[in-house]
Amino acid sequence: MKTALTIAGSDSSGGAGIQADLKAMTLNGVFAMSAITALTAQNTTGVTDIMDVSPKFLNAQIDAIFTDIRPDAVKIGMVSDKELIVAIADKLVEYDAKNIVLDPVMVATSGAKLLKDDAIDTLKEKLIPLANLITPNIPEAEILANTEIKDDKDMEIAAEKIANELGVNVLLKGGHSINDANDLLYETNLNKMTWINGERINNENTHGTGCTLSSAIAANLAKGKSMQESVRSAKKYLEDALKDGLDLGKGSGPMNHAFDLKEEYKN
Repeated sequence: MKTALTIAGSDSSGGAGIQADLKAMTLNGVFAMSAITALTAQNTTGVTDIMDVSPKFLNAQIDAIFTDIRPDAVKIGMVSDKELIVAIADKLVEYDAKNIVLDPVMVATSGAKLLKDDAIDTLKEKLIPLANLITPNIPEAEILANTEIKDDKDMEIAAEKIANELGVNVLLKGGHSINDANDLLYETNLNKMTWINGERINNENTHGTGCTLSSAIAANLAKGKSMQESVRSAKKYLEDALKDGLDLGKGSGPMNHAFDLKEEYKN
């Protein structure tokens, strides 16, 4: 069995973060492991508290994983602290990690920046160059490209700029009033831009969609699929999870990651 590691924050409500990552990786056919960057107190209505782990403890978690069950892919999610970003980068270099997918969690749904400017600079200088793919949404891409994105053409300009300046493949996710379902993949090694069209799902419960997509992509890369195959398969998995129509909580609820679980184990 192939293996994948998620390095991210914990979501106590189970819809996003480490919890979503582990579910998505498992349901996409790999053995999932985790190194936790932060504990959060959150639910479908928002985050009420965050407690970062120390760089020393994060290092210990990553060491424990790589020295025993080496991951075939690594997904990186929420990392709010500059020192933690450096710690992750150093460990990934030390262990020559492969198939790294970075979801640059930089902007909250409300539009508030989650990373200080120096942490964003460290992310760009230390971590992004190690990634095989980054998966920014529109607001995050605007920060990385230092440009405004209003339409599909702007997405193409921003994706190419980020890919060329940072030397990384980019999956620029649509939405945010640009388009609802179509994502743009820019592959630097092929100098190729591909629109990955999707189906708009009428479901307001979208908590953890970014975490889920990037984790499913990492799982697919771990299994040896190409970059484009990995993205297309992960996007289809996300759409099917949203179609299941799970409705939990008082806010933007989670999706059912296990929609395809065999009936034998559901009852």
